[in-house]
Amino acid sequence: MTSLTMMATVCVALAALLLTYALTEQPGGAHARARANLERGRQTAHSSGEAVPGGGGLWGAARRLTPAGQVQRIDGLLARAGRPSAWPLERILVAKVLLPAVAATFMFLLVTNNPDRRLIIFAVTMVVLAWFLPEVLLYNTGIKRRAAIQKALPDTLDQMTIAVEAGLGFESAMAHVARNGAGPLSEELIRTLQDIQVGQPRRDAYQALADRSPEPDLKRFLRAIIQAERHGVSVARVLATQASEMRLKRRQRAEEKAMKIPVKVVFPLILTILPVLFIVVMGPGVLNIIDAFSST
Repeated sequence: MTSLTMMATVCVALAALLLTYALTEQPGGAHARARANLERGRQTAHSSGEAVPGGGGLWGAARRLTPAGQVQRIDGLLARAGRPSAWPLERILVAKVLLPAVAATFMFLLVTNNPDRRLIIFAVTMVVLAWFLPEVLLYNTGIKRRAAIQKALPDTLDQMTIAVEAGLGFESAMAHVARNGAGPLSEELIRTLQDIQVGQPRRDAYQALADRSPEPDLKRFLRAIIQAERHGVSVARVLATQASEMRLKRRQRAEEKAMKIPVKVVFPLILTILPVLFIVVMGPGVLNIIDAFSST
């Protein structure tokens, strides 16, 4: 083993240790986590171009190495993914720095032993994939969360409508549905109620929920609620209308998916099933024709 290979191996091991430490170590205990939660809104406020303080240690270095626009985009992906507690912004930044470093060092070892053009292209592709891997995972989590909110929204509005018609206020109905439900929509409703309880105006809390939500139907419902409160319209009537509209949209989405199935089935049918069927049906006839011409 050459000295260059040994140095690269040591770099891979060191990068792997740093990545493991960054993904498992907590940022300074419960006090630091509580402070980060309280200052979470400040990170969004810095999207106008102000500099966000980077902190110290490995996380501070990762923040300084990541461009400001990239940090803002990752923060937006985290907001759409519901800000998982196990993946704060700093941990994502560290992963985006260390994962490409580990991949680049490992691929450098492979390319050094076998400098083939295809292997070089594969190495570059793997490094690029390692750089975008955290964002792809966050984007996938955001899509799943949006689908869960979209699926739970019609039933949640029906329950809220029943609760309001039974005599509860809108916030009490929201609290009742959130306590008895599960999933990202219930979590967002609980967070909105907590914002109201700590003194935030109701319109601001509803607007913050609309800004956090990745689902357009939920944003449309919240805008309707804000307009109803502003103009004095009955909330029960708005809830009934929105619930009926959400059920109609859910039925239309189901019909749309059902109509797309024949189109999606055509390509596997043409590429996999029909060639085999042609071979089974026409194969013996073709062989007989070949035998007949070869014998004459």
